[in-house]
Amino acid sequence: MTNTWNDKKRRIIINFLVNNPKGAMFLKSIDAFSISKIVEKFFEMIDNIVEKVREDNVVQVLTDNATNYKVVGQMLMKKMKRLFWTPYVAHCVDLMLEDYEKNILIHEETISKGKRIITFIYSRTYLISLPQHFTKGRYLVRLVITRFAISYLTCCKLFS
Repeated sequence: MTNTWNDKKRRIIINFLVNNPKGAMFLKSIDAFSISKIVEKFFEMIDNIVEKVREDNVVQVLTDNATNYKVVGQMLMKKMKRLFWTPYVAHCVDLMLEDYEKNILIHEETISKGKRIITFIYSRTYLISLPQHFTKGRYLVRLVITRFAISYLTCCKLFS
């Protein structure tokens, strides 16, 4: 499994994890800024990880759904006939929700208003405890810039 994120210095960090019947285990982490957009280099990096774990121990590689990951996944499956590449379902759902927010007017307006409400509440510390009282102990979810699902989750928590 891969987990890609940007740090405060805008570097692209990729964590590699291995999942087995005993659970997930951290394998390594790399700064991939210089190679994340170069498909051949990225393929070589993931291929090396698979070889380190041993190909016969790898059944599936899970990554984001970005174009470069798709191409690398197809290259891996072509090279290793028993290996499957799969994009994260959560990433696919985030992309769908992003499309909803950008292309459906009611979603765009609702999410925009929800973001303003949450920002208003979290910028005034005395208000943070009020939603818990009026929502029977539920907490508001803070927004994360890159995760569109959080906007929908927040609205569900507020109005359910």
